[in-house]
Amino acid sequence: MARIKTDNHLSRKDVIVTKAAALFREKGFKAASMRDLAEAVGVEAASLYNHIKSKTELLHELCFSVANRFLHKMDEVESQNTKAIDKIEKLLRFHINEMIQHYEEVYVSDREWKHLSDPYLSNFQNQRRIYRKRFAAIIEQGIRNNEIKKIDAATAVLIILHAISGIESWHRSVQKISASELEENMVTILVGGLTNQ
Repeated sequence: MARIKTDNHLSRKDVIVTKAAALFREKGFKAASMRDLAEAVGVEAASLYNHIKSKTELLHELCFSVANRFLHKMDEVESQNTKAIDKIEKLLRFHINEMIQHYEEVYVSDREWKHLSDPYLSNFQNQRRIYRKRFAAIIEQGIRNNEIKKIDAATAVLIILHAISGIESWHRSVQKISASELEENMVTILVGGLTNQ
């Protein structure tokens, strides 16, 4: 029987989670089957259950590992004694890099979380809500300090996050600018658009 191929940096479970992210992005969580995943990993479907309990467990793992990375970054940025506009730029660059470097995981976390079941679904929705409120609070701080234009902070967060999710089309593009050019263009447009000059 075939064994799951790993390298020094990834466990067998990591390999399964990575392949699941690619599969869920391509087919959607509902349409993807354990048989599809086994084929992608290169093993019999039955042997997957030695490493995971279910397809749902993989979705939990993907959604919450991404959410936890974002919350950890938010904690780090909030604790820094810098201007609000600098905090926004740091968060923006982190979001962009996550979408470039960990595209499939972030895509699945952003689009397929609706297939989580409670209590995971409620928990995940709550984490998303809290994250957006914390992001908006940084923008509001910048408005109070006259660094940022007088805008609705919640709307600004929504626009920023939707712009970043649009990086999906960059991944699919045949002719595209480099990742670093993409990052600098997005920072110029999004941070520049907020700055009160």
